[in-house]
Amino acid sequence: MDILFELDEVKKAYAGRVVLNVNNLQLRRGEILGIVGPSGAGKSTLLRLLNFLEYPDQGTLRYRGQVVTPRLPLDLRREVTTVFQRPALLNASVEENVTYGLGLRGKRDSRADVSAAIQRMGLEELRHAAARTLSGGEAQRVALARAMVIHPQVLLLDEPTANLDPYNVSLIEGAVREINQREGATVILVTHNVFQARRLAKRVALLLNGQIIELAPTRDFFEAPCDERTRAFVNGEMIY
Repeated sequence: MDILFELDEVKKAYAGRVVLNVNNLQLRRGEILGIVGPSGAGKSTLLRLLNFLEYPDQGTLRYRGQVVTPRLPLDLRREVTTVFQRPALLNASVEENVTYGLGLRGKRDSRADVSAAIQRMGLEELRHAAARTLSGGEAQRVALARAMVIHPQVLLLDEPTANLDPYNVSLIEGAVREINQREGATVILVTHNVFQARRLAKRVALLLNGQIIELAPTRDFFEAPCDERTRAFVNGEMIY
């Protein structure tokens, strides 16, 4: 088993309040891990640690065996990318937005990748449209296409289909499977949608009050959970 990320006794606090308290969590290369839980459970904070935007206040976070600090090498940082729930798009065309990350990495010969990502996400007719005029679903597809073209080792998704229609959900979920299966990318999916976690993830974790309550293969998580709080969450009951 190839461990990509490992969190050991990791704590993160804001204004003195601990919002993440993970004893031990290992994320495996090539998996899709779904992270579910109620609002305020610490899911977005966990993603910010995994994307090196923030660092633990206590404990150790490792990526590829290296302790994550502000001195983590740039080449390792660039292996990880995030698609946020509300993506920030440039005041430019769809194509320019999709190409943006390649320019930062000095890759000028990737037109085929750009075209493939635009087509895969159903954006061909919008290629030259101003990105800021797009609908929410279209903007989210642009953000995912922008992530696809840089071929990340790790793709972090923060509620990628929240409030989107079934067409956009289907396109995005299909692309996520493709990135995982064809390119071997590790995908960490934060979602309120337990049905989406069940469709996409190989393992699912329940985060509650900053703690991992249960982590199990998807079928076991939904059909035979070990913790009563997991059972309640899966059944749609309110838990805090």
